[in-house]
Amino acid sequence: MTTTGTAFEVAVHAEATLGEGPTWDPATGRLLWLDILNSRVHTYDPATGRRTLRRTDQHVGAVKPRAGGGLVLNLRDGIGLLDPDGTFRWLHREPVPGRRANDAAVAPDGSLWAGTMRYDEAPGGGTLSRFTGDGTAETVLDDVTVSNGTGWSPDGRLMYYIDTPTRRIDVFDVTADGGVANRRPLATVEEGAGFPDGLCVDAEGCVWVALWDGGAVRRYIPSGDLDRVITLPVPRVTACAFGGPDLADLYLTTARVGLSAPHPLAGSLLVVPGAGRGVAQPAFAG
Repeated sequence: MTTTGTAFEVAVHAEATLGEGPTWDPATGRLLWLDILNSRVHTYDPATGRRTLRRTDQHVGAVKPRAGGGLVLNLRDGIGLLDPDGTFRWLHREPVPGRRANDAAVAPDGSLWAGTMRYDEAPGGGTLSRFTGDGTAETVLDDVTVSNGTGWSPDGRLMYYIDTPTRRIDVFDVTADGGVANRRPLATVEEGAGFPDGLCVDAEGCVWVALWDGGAVRRYIPSGDLDRVITLPVPRVTACAFGGPDLADLYLTTARVGLSAPHPLAGSLLVVPGAGRGVAQPAFAG
């Protein structure tokens, strides 16, 4: 196992309360990321340094590109679509009092797998659901506490998933219809090392996991063995994604929520240049 502690750079110095959801958009050459609790969607262009900010009407847990342009958003009350001209409409609206959206990911077949959680983090109060481009919804898991990282192996045969309080990174087999079966643990984050949050999968099939209250991002090989740890000065690392024109740079979102004396970089977007090689992510087919 390799441990490094100074390999990161600051991409965007920010004070996001709950920075989350980094996603590379190859069509625009920009990184999408967000601040869940401030209802803000950010973009960052590493080639020019240009940044944009869009406010949403409610808390936003994830944002992903759409195949036809625009964005799909995992919002407090359901799944929304933002067209290229800025027009907003609901794809699937299902408000549940006390519940909000959290992390989401797009599967190889273009469906959106979107998680939810209770604001009070009540056990079993969240879900993981699958949404197709026409708005068809299917609840895949209905006993989730904090639905977080979701990703697929490069060959599309495995899906990885995190329900944060379990401390596990789980793996499923992907079925012929794009669903999942045979859930089992891939790895467990030990006590004292933080909690697994967001994840991404690289071109070698290894799983990168951000550690909330762990001040690090970890790389697990497909067998589940720990391969690499990148330590960071901020304790609440929330999610990770490969970006840049060759998908070699690992972007990390961070949070300052709940910290009495946050580090000056807490809430910033960080990047580890040349960390590895990512896999191009599909756009939502809706």
